[in-house]
Amino acid sequence: MTKIMNMASDYVDESLDGLCLAHPSLRVVGEERRVVARTRPKDRDKVGIASGGGYGHLPLFCGYVGAGLLDACAVGNVFEGPTVGASLDSIQTADGGAGVLCLFGNYGGDRMNFEMAASVAADDGITTRTVLGTDDIASANEGEASNRRGVAGLLFAYKCAGAAAEAGADLETVARIAQKTVDRTRTIGFALAPCLLPGRTAPAFAVVPGSVQFGMGIHGEPGLWQRPFVSADDIAVEMIDRLLDESVSGLSSRVAILVNSLGASPFEELFILYRSARRLLENNGFATCATKVGPYVTSMEMAGASISLCFVDDELEKLLAAPANCPFWRTS
Repeated sequence: MTKIMNMASDYVDESLDGLCLAHPSLRVVGEERRVVARTRPKDRDKVGIASGGGYGHLPLFCGYVGAGLLDACAVGNVFEGPTVGASLDSIQTADGGAGVLCLFGNYGGDRMNFEMAASVAADDGITTRTVLGTDDIASANEGEASNRRGVAGLLFAYKCAGAAAEAGADLETVARIAQKTVDRTRTIGFALAPCLLPGRTAPAFAVVPGSVQFGMGIHGEPGLWQRPFVSADDIAVEMIDRLLDESVSGLSSRVAILVNSLGASPFEELFILYRSARRLLENNGFATCATKVGPYVTSMEMAGASISLCFVDDELEKLLAAPANCPFWRTS
């Protein structure tokens, strides 16, 4: 697996430069040059939304900076959380005088560094609230949902919280909506082949050729089981069954669905998986009110996919449909 790069040590910084050159709506800011922010000056008295995470998952995290979504995003090294300094820079950049929601995945380093950054921001007079994405049902059982990792379902929280902030909601309301979205979102994924990190000579984990690692995390965290791959229909049945087995407060009959490529799996295969998943949802009495199919949260060039369901109500459905504009998600 040969990578298109110069020096491994420059991989993240050069990629961020290229991202912002290709998309002038984005700029790199901060003392460490590791925060992606909107180029257009932020509106005063609007709640800001800051996120952050390790590189290697584009478009997550920093690819969702834009109107109706994030205001700023701290970037760490590949598969490593952002530093305290970058996390603080993202909060300060996102601040428009009405407070900042810190919205990111439930990973130890990210939590620790954002917590310290929020404490420093508080000393500077910036009020923050934190909501963690916890949608990966493979990473902990239902009784320990607060320990789950945040993966592709975090996008639904970005979208709903971002729409609320853009509409002028206050910090408590934006945080409530983000948490509500997280609470109503579930994700399960699988890997078919590993990825290679820049500078490495071999993958950090293995998937037996011809097999599926069900429930593997986006950093190669162990899955629930590994066995020979049978068919898209077969894997979709287990994915949807597990997602629907989870309890959801105020469950409705409408779901937003994201069928996501982990990097190498192409659109053609994603559409086959979506076809299977949608039929299963309809057979279980669910209507899809919003659909996303594509590479929205990747793991370098890992082959495989995930399915995220957000069980919407009227409030969330309206927020998902609200206008948004970033390089990787546009809603008009």
